[in-house]
Amino acid sequence: MTTTRRPVPTRPLGTTGPRVSALGLGCMGMSALYGEADRAESVATIHAALEAGVTLLDTGDFYGMGHNELLINEALRTAPAAAREQALTSVKFGALRTVEGGFTGYDGRPAAVKNFAAYSLQRLGIDHIDIYRIARVDPDVPIEETVGAIAELVEAGHVRHIGLSEVGADTLRRAAAVAPISDLQIEYSLISRSIEEKILPTARELGIGVTAYGVLSRGLISGHFTRDRELAANDFRGMSPRFQGENLQRNLDLVDRLRALAEAKGVTVAQTAIAWVLAQAGRQGVDIVPLIGARRRDRLAEALGALDVTLDAADLAAIEEAVPAGAASGDRYPASQMAHLDSER
Repeated sequence: MTTTRRPVPTRPLGTTGPRVSALGLGCMGMSALYGEADRAESVATIHAALEAGVTLLDTGDFYGMGHNELLINEALRTAPAAAREQALTSVKFGALRTVEGGFTGYDGRPAAVKNFAAYSLQRLGIDHIDIYRIARVDPDVPIEETVGAIAELVEAGHVRHIGLSEVGADTLRRAAAVAPISDLQIEYSLISRSIEEKILPTARELGIGVTAYGVLSRGLISGHFTRDRELAANDFRGMSPRFQGENLQRNLDLVDRLRALAEAKGVTVAQTAIAWVLAQAGRQGVDIVPLIGARRRDRLAEALGALDVTLDAADLAAIEEAVPAGAASGDRYPASQMAHLDSER
């Protein structure tokens, strides 16, 4: 494992998508699900990401019920013009929320798709969305209809590219038969590798890129999560099976193994985990873009350092031995949310 300084590289997002930075910034945690966030620091982190050459900003219209889109609007408005002009927005839609913050399902009807887009464009303060995708497949609406509606938004100039999120191989094929798909956004990390069997090969066959979220498994394999940490009442991880009881302890045992490898090479656990995902893209073509969920500038700087880490064959073998596929304890979501994942069927 060696480190060499270099600027943030770019990668094509699938064969039909835009060229984006090799790491994207996932902005969800700045508004929701991980406890309180500092608005000023969030904006400063987005600015720092853009200044470093990160071009892809990922959000969802249901993150904080619009809060996240308004936050990105503020960050883009106050960023230097050159940085603002290079920013690309990736937006998820479709989740139905309650006033109390609960989730009640997903709406992929064509009329709803266009309605969601209209509100997002207004909140973001932009004239088009670069990549638009439904967050989860609506079981009551054929994916062909949902994708067809986004395709109409593309034709009208309101959207540039069509993405998907958490869909299985069969759904991926059906969607791609309707319109060009730039990328599939899906969880992929050292401890979440189920896409490797069918979904990733299908995406590669179809020329569809992957934006990988959860590369640090919501902080679990970041090297910063401690065994005695108490989570805030509004922190999603308090309900996540991987953060519960014995599951948490066993998962942190895996992190300790990874830490030993990282420290021996002079890099951090988070950098090693991110570099591993980047290395998977390099094996069969540059087709995976990890999303880093940094909420602070110091965490952003650490994550960007993963671009300077080169994992050779011996490093990858050692990591595989320390954290083999399927080693994680607990599902990645509570059972009620796992039921919404087309990718897990």
